[in-house]
Amino acid sequence: MAALSSPLGVCRGILKELRATQGSKYRQSLAYNYVMDQFRKNKVTGERYCRAQQEAHHAAHTYLCLLSSTRNHLILHNLYHQGKGDCSTTQAAGLVGLQLPSQPGGKGWEK
Repeated sequence: MAALSSPLGVCRGILKELRATQGSKYRQSLAYNYVMDQFRKNKVTGERYCRAQQEAHHAAHTYLCLLSSTRNHLILHNLYHQGKGDCSTTQAAGLVGLQLPSQPGGKGWEK
């Protein structure tokens, strides 16, 4: 996480997420052009230091967090919702590694 504290690290992280979602043609996308334009526009030089650059860095870091969280959410969603629809209580418990207790008389929780 230390590499993401610098603007260059955040820029590389955003480009990595764009590459992961859009494939090898990510450099032709509007998102790539916008991100690169914003990082070039808010680059700190020796003559200036302003609050806008810090705000832009914070916004970029937040955007990187959004991109990586969305990608992770889609991975988890595809893992646990494989088009099966609704499953029984026993199947749902087994999916997360649990086992339902059995009722006296041999009947379980299954409806």
